[in-house]
Amino acid sequence: MKKGLFILAIIFLSSCKSKAVFLETKTPASGINEENVLTSEKIIQNHYNNKNDFSTLYIRASAKYKHEDDSQSVSAEIKIKKDEKILVSIRVLGITVAKALITPNEVKYYEKINGNYFEGNYEALSQWLGTDLDFNKIQNMLIGKPIDDLTKENYSFVETDKFFKLYAVKDKTEKSFFFEAEHFLLKKQEISQPEKGRSFEVNYPNFLNFASGIFPGILTINAFQKKGKTTIIVDYNSITLNEDLSFPYSVPDGYDRIYIKD
Repeated sequence: MKKGLFILAIIFLSSCKSKAVFLETKTPASGINEENVLTSEKIIQNHYNNKNDFSTLYIRASAKYKHEDDSQSVSAEIKIKKDEKILVSIRVLGITVAKALITPNEVKYYEKINGNYFEGNYEALSQWLGTDLDFNKIQNMLIGKPIDDLTKENYSFVETDKFFKLYAVKDKTEKSFFFEAEHFLLKKQEISQPEKGRSFEVNYPNFLNFASGIFPGILTINAFQKKGKTTIIVDYNSITLNEDLSFPYSVPDGYDRIYIKD
């Protein structure tokens, strides 16, 4: 079962082949001029002004998973057709051991070791990760965007030692988004439900600059539950944009369907 949840969590994962360039980020400068005083609205606008256009993404990645004493390292192939579907293939020693297909309506995956497969909605995944998820939130998480549309809520703003922080509390859920100062790229997003003893955060240590936009180089997912902490580190080894991609997915014969419970 843990292998299946791991797969879902990393989704928790004309041709453009521009060379990727590491994009340095800076911390907020002290003594900002009054005429340039920031507000939460300006931060949100500046963030969304960053170019992030694509029709498809093809990501080759290495991933590490850890929960309590259980840890795994695998390679991952992530294909995204914008706003339509995400296909994740997990490989060990070059052999595909699992696949997950994500669409706006459902989540599917199968894994070969136990011969199991899952088909269902986002409810079980949301419960496990500690935050409500849907297709757009997963897609945004993978491309370095806030899980929520920040233009649709009101956020307070504070400048920390390192970042510009936007935060809000609604329905006993706390949300925080941290941006660096130079390009207003998202460095971290957190969602916490203290009464339920769970929280979820995604960190973006660095970014890669392409002709079509700016995308993460690494993302780190931490899910905190009463039953323990789960950490997933996904290192984007290469990214290719706007190529024609196929999304083959079929459950092998003889696999047993499973039902994920909280």
